[in-house]
Amino acid sequence: MASAKNFFTDEQVKMIEQAIRSAEENSSGEIRVHIENWCKGDEVVCATKTFHKLRMHKTELRNGTLFYLAIKDRKFAVIGDSGIHKNVPEGFWDKVRDQMLENFKNGKFTEGLCNGINMTGIELKKYFPLSASDKNELSNEVTFGKK
Repeated sequence: MASAKNFFTDEQVKMIEQAIRSAEENSSGEIRVHIENWCKGDEVVCATKTFHKLRMHKTELRNGTLFYLAIKDRKFAVIGDSGIHKNVPEGFWDKVRDQMLENFKNGKFTEGLCNGINMTGIELKKYFPLSASDKNELSNEVTFGKK
């Protein structure tokens, strides 16, 4: 199996980053994707640590979402900040996760991520519409862990 940095081709990374840009076009919400090899323990705990390491909790409206993948452990998590949790309906993250998992089971990792990002963007638009003063607070680049 490829390492985190090589799991997606350059073209696939560009597709994921374009999905992030598209999802953020109509929302002040912020979306990041982080990929690493290993996650020791629970994937939500690993994702939460990464969320803070990437300073995603520092957005003005607390409306960041992280898509976290530990590819060699075959684990992933989608987590949102406190501002999002106050708004999205119960079970929303489960729907995103389940849709992504269906794609992942079929080896469609790029499609799974892009679909999850799109679903999140649609939901963020409802609660965090784009304002004239909005600025992109976080990079749209896919990041990779050293693990």
